[in-house]
Amino acid sequence: MSVRPWIVDDDLWALIEQLLPPWPQKAPGPKPVDDRLCLQGILYVLYNDVSWQLLPLELELGFGSGQTCWRRLGRWHEAGVFEKPHRLLLAELHAADALDWSRACVDASHIRAKRGEATGPSPVDGGKTGSKHHLMVTHRAGTPFKVITTAANVNDVTQTLALVDGIPPVAGKPGRSRRRPDALVGDKGYDSNPNRRELCRRRILPVISRKGAPNVKGLGKLRYVVEQTFSLLHHFKRLAVRWERRLDLHDALVSLACGLICWRRLKRIRA
Repeated sequence: MSVRPWIVDDDLWALIEQLLPPWPQKAPGPKPVDDRLCLQGILYVLYNDVSWQLLPLELELGFGSGQTCWRRLGRWHEAGVFEKPHRLLLAELHAADALDWSRACVDASHIRAKRGEATGPSPVDGGKTGSKHHLMVTHRAGTPFKVITTAANVNDVTQTLALVDGIPPVAGKPGRSRRRPDALVGDKGYDSNPNRRELCRRRILPVISRKGAPNVKGLGKLRYVVEQTFSLLHHFKRLAVRWERRLDLHDALVSLACGLICWRRLKRIRA
């Protein structure tokens, strides 16, 4: 990884630049900060978990003010700028046969949070305010398909179908875009007969342990990949503790992080 990972390389910028909404030609005020520098400012906050107000203004970085980058983050999220690269990169990985559709794995992880949207008392942190990341990844590589942020006291099982249905259509090969894994792996927190029926209706085999019964054989090895991806996701320090009160801004950073994880894997394949 680069010593300064927030510096956007030319290939990644070429992918993102084409997705940015145009700036109004007759916008009032001074000339806006360059989009690439704003993106690097957002990445600096994502990697280092500094307050937006403390974003460095050194000439060699040139991010502009933290308020500028914060506003650009919201504007770009509304335009779907961070979700589209994630979907395009999934398509590139699919074309390179780097997505394992035989199984998808689901799990959830608690994070501390300020008060705001999608926060609640955490059952694993003494009732302190927190949120929860619900994650679905591919088998083996653990490439993130979908992340949903909820209050910390939301049961994992309630997000199963939302994660499945939230997988974006993944192109990259001839024929229809793919949206469904062959099987879904989960622990006892996802035990639900209605969900099993819905998964079967979607032609997905539920591999989910039942409460009061032994775990599915080899479940630990199957679920290791999702734990590994949580580690990668929360390596972005801004996501390990949620500071954004607005859920849309937090989700924008989550989508950006998922895209960066996919980008790293695609670069390793191309190397």
